[in-house]
Amino acid sequence: MSRLWNFSAGPAALPEDVLRQVQDELLDWHGAGCGVMEMSHRGKEFTGIAQQAEADLRELMAIPAHYKVLFLQGGATQQFAQIPMNLLPTGRSADYILNGSWSQKAFKEVQRVAGKEAARAVAQVEGRFPTIAEMDLDPNAAYLHVCTNETIHGIEVFDESAPPTGVPVVADMSSHILSRPMDVSRYGLIYAGAQKNIGPSGLTVVIVRDDLIGKAPANLPSVMDYANMAAHDSMLNTPPTLAIYIAGLIFQWLKKQGGLAGMAEINRAKAAALYRCIDASRGFYRNEVAPANRSQMNVPFFLANSELDAAFLAESKTEGLLGLKGHKSVGGMRASIYNAIPLAGVDALVAFMNDFARRYHA
Repeated sequence: MSRLWNFSAGPAALPEDVLRQVQDELLDWHGAGCGVMEMSHRGKEFTGIAQQAEADLRELMAIPAHYKVLFLQGGATQQFAQIPMNLLPTGRSADYILNGSWSQKAFKEVQRVAGKEAARAVAQVEGRFPTIAEMDLDPNAAYLHVCTNETIHGIEVFDESAPPTGVPVVADMSSHILSRPMDVSRYGLIYAGAQKNIGPSGLTVVIVRDDLIGKAPANLPSVMDYANMAAHDSMLNTPPTLAIYIAGLIFQWLKKQGGLAGMAEINRAKAAALYRCIDASRGFYRNEVAPANRSQMNVPFFLANSELDAAFLAESKTEGLLGLKGHKSVGGMRASIYNAIPLAGVDALVAFMNDFARRYHA
């Protein structure tokens, strides 16, 4: 059996070296007599795995000591509600920057759980990220929410300068966390679903500054309270043990790649090669994102003649290229080139795209 190049947006490709290690340890983890998915989450073997995973993540991202790292469940979508439940006091409001589908979903959810007046859309643009001058920021907001990489629209934020208001910035980094170094101290809370760059689905990572937790309403369910989960080392209930174990292996794999600085260099080269192909196609392919905000992880593109979409998808699959269909809300194509996709995978995609354009260009 040969593995194909998987450009799915998530669940996404995982490093082959990690998958082989999981395979080797599936029945017996380090002589424990059972696999990780069979262990007690309170036993010394698994608590050691979880502690090492957190330590490696802290090292990779240079997470300051006054931030908690939580391994939770429910995906980033649960965080759309859990964040205001913890950080948005009654009578206060939060600011939301709308630059794509996921930020819009987060905005609708906070209004659903906290009320229409509890959230303000401070900027709404398409195809790029708004400038500070375009944002109607509230200096008294409980927090400012931003999706720093919109998976569907392929819009990434590279300017991490904090807004001038000084309010805590809450960032959905699901689809580009661990792709390059980022200054955690600029954010009050970072959250990410695992199924892009962290590991398999089922795990959600939340990185939150100490001073922002411990203020949740008394009637908030225990598993939704960040402070309560932190006090129990993310093990108030049974955590997603297998996903945490695999995430820990991926953190170790990332360290072997030169850490996030090493991954950033690789990811820049991959994205540059793919965008170069699109831009040099004489209009056969197009990307509609402003160049300054083109994502290095999710590259949406459209064929000038949409009647060729079916042929493109069928032929690309035959050539061993999977997961290239764009999101149903926007159509077209999308190549997600997360950390686990090597430059060779992007080169294979570019070679196919060039050949397809040569054969079908009018």
